[in-house]
Amino acid sequence: MPHRTPPYRRPERPAAPRHECEADVLEGLEDFARDELSARFGNRVRFGADRPGALRFGFVGEPRELLVLRSVVAVYLVLEFDIPRPKALLGNQQFGMVAHAADLALGLAPGAYATLRLSAAGENSAVLTRFKQQLADRCGLAVAEAEGDLLLRLRRAEAGWELLVRLTPRPLATRAWRVCNLPGSLNATLAHAMAVLLEPARHESALNIACGSGTILIELLLLCQTKQAIGCDTDPAAIECARRNLAAAGLARAARLEPWDAGALPMADASVDIIAADLPFGQLVGSHRENQELYPRLVAEAARVARPGARMALLTHEVRLLEQVAARFAAQWGVREVLRVRSGGMAPRIVLLERLAS
Repeated sequence: MPHRTPPYRRPERPAAPRHECEADVLEGLEDFARDELSARFGNRVRFGADRPGALRFGFVGEPRELLVLRSVVAVYLVLEFDIPRPKALLGNQQFGMVAHAADLALGLAPGAYATLRLSAAGENSAVLTRFKQQLADRCGLAVAEAEGDLLLRLRRAEAGWELLVRLTPRPLATRAWRVCNLPGSLNATLAHAMAVLLEPARHESALNIACGSGTILIELLLLCQTKQAIGCDTDPAAIECARRNLAAAGLARAARLEPWDAGALPMADASVDIIAADLPFGQLVGSHRENQELYPRLVAEAARVARPGARMALLTHEVRLLEQVAARFAAQWGVREVLRVRSGGMAPRIVLLERLAS
């Protein structure tokens, strides 16, 4: 009888882990977060019901992959418990699930965690005080009453309770490259949204007016390193701060920093493809009276240096003033999009404009 070789069977690959997740998002930027998740992970993401400022999704893969997201403030694992009261979290099965999720987060940044914080209604009750102390002891952490590295949120759900475990000791919006900060520095996820709206290309030139600590400039270059990128500001401290942040982001050679006045740029006419600015709005920086002079000067000078078809993204809380200035320069700039965002208790607007042909 002839020898028959058994058919070769490839070993089955272990199924990728499935996780229920939730992302904190600035209100108004939910679509940016949804688009980024879809672009990065395709059908490994399944979106659920969301609400303003939060995006719920199922994810197939390792949680570490989610740490690259740039359009969200923070990402959490969501644990669902069909229990009547939080006291049941102290049971062996439920507590084991929580401890496993905590271990997963701790393992993503070994040595970076020192404290644990539980955010919940009645967080100082006897039951929840015992729960967070028991978990802190289990993880080798100290309980914090305010900010905590290992952040957990407990809330009611339709079928019982949900516990959210943040995957990072600090929000993802707190970028690793931010080694220097200035009062009023822009939220990085908001700067990322501005960069996405501008759709930078490698062959283009970009200008970040009043660049401050360099947040917009860095987020733009992390999205796409343009042929030329310049950040300008009249404040020497801002220029130095931006220089340090660019170096920390590995972009020291990708951009120039110049001490230029936004209303008198030493640049050739029609030489820039992309312009961005986080405009002062009269609270931490500047005043309304100063802005009444600055905004038209800046928009007029931007029109001079912008090529036909160039895009300009402006962020401001002085919405009415910017509307008036945009109407005044309607022959030079067409409004393509206006995006309302909520950030830090305020509601700024991102206005995307396009340089019209003369």
